Amino acid sequence: MDIKEKKFSRSWFFHWFLDNKAITVLLVTLLIGLNIFLLSKISFIFTPIIGFIQTIMLPVILAGLLYYLLNPIVDILEKHKINRLLAISIVFVLIAFLLVWGLAVAIPSLVNQVTSFVDHLPRYMNQLETSVNQILANKLFEQYRPNISQWMDKLSTDLTTFLSEFSSGLVNWASNFISAASQIIVAIIIMPFILFYLLRDGKHLRDYLTQFLPTKFRKSVGQVMTDVNMQLANYVRGQVTVAIIVALMFILFFKLIGLRYAITLGVTAGVLNLVPYLGSFLAMLPALVLGMIAGPVMLIKVILVFIVEQTIEGRFVSPLILGSQLNIHPITILFVLLTSGSMFGIWGVLLGIPIYASAKVIIAAIFDWYKKVSGLYEESFEEGEISDK
Repeated sequence: MDIKEKKFSRSWFFHWFLDNKAITVLLVTLLIGLNIFLLSKISFIFTPIIGFIQTIMLPVILAGLLYYLLNPIVDILEKHKINRLLAISIVFVLIAFLLVWGLAVAIPSLVNQVTSFVDHLPRYMNQLETSVNQILANKLFEQYRPNISQWMDKLSTDLTTFLSEFSSGLVNWASNFISAASQIIVAIIIMPFILFYLLRDGKHLRDYLTQFLPTKFRKSVGQVMTDVNMQLANYVRGQVTVAIIVALMFILFFKLIGLRYAITLGVTAGVLNLVPYLGSFLAMLPALVLGMIAGPVMLIKVILVFIVEQTIEGRFVSPLILGSQLNIHPITILFVLLTSGSMFGIWGVLLGIPIYASAKVIIAAIFDWYKKVSGLYEESFEEGEISDK
């Protein structure tokens, strides 16, 4: 083989190596894994940074959520020739008024329903046990009765063990609760100040951050930041709107069928619905228990309410409000929730989807840049051109 043929062979292999998507993905994965491995060996360096992030995470997240909800209102007021500071002040006054109204009207009703439920809980448990025993007394369940009795005995033993362990660790639990409550109070106090500056200067944040980048990258990075911001805004506004509609639907349906604590159950369903797919199912558990206590007819009504609500939400509400803006498959959402929840707990469940949507935009932009720079994905890239080089 002469020198020319050797050069062509090496050149062809080199370009084939780079043009192979599987090889590229493997190399990038290995590099990312190597970086993660190296960072894990020096993780102690990042301990103060992680502590700082954990401290500011809650107020920043709360302020960010409210920013995406309130910023359109401030923009509308500003378009009507109202000074932005005055517009922000008007929005803050309206929020304060709504909070006062909630404390004066809505919250007492909610508290009364929760208190009544707690007071009647022992009676409800006795009624539930009676209902279960009546069901088990049916001949259809006769062959399963020993297994169910064994399971109930095990459940009772486990519950007794849990209560004893809980009572022994009550002091630690109380101290942890006080610590968490103090962090929440501090976050609530700090959050309005962060929200104010976000509403005032948020639209200048992209230009401020990109000015530190080389001129060549400012436009592309700024576009990526804009796309990520749009993804987050669409997700937050869409999820909150859907949650409010779900809460109103549950309250209305529970009132129609005569289920007790309709407001409490509806508000709980709305809040839990902020967690995609899983929230509504979790919110139905207390409603199913109350329906079982009230009798088989009420239980059937509760199940029908759940079916109707899921149909309306899945077929009309979510598609109309969220649409396909996030462009994430439902199965992908479930996998993201399960993975992020197992790794990071409640924070992973709440932030998994928006972080995934943002990462998807960033990775897509990086891949587009790589295709453009490498020239390996152009249709005119053929072996004949390689041999000429």
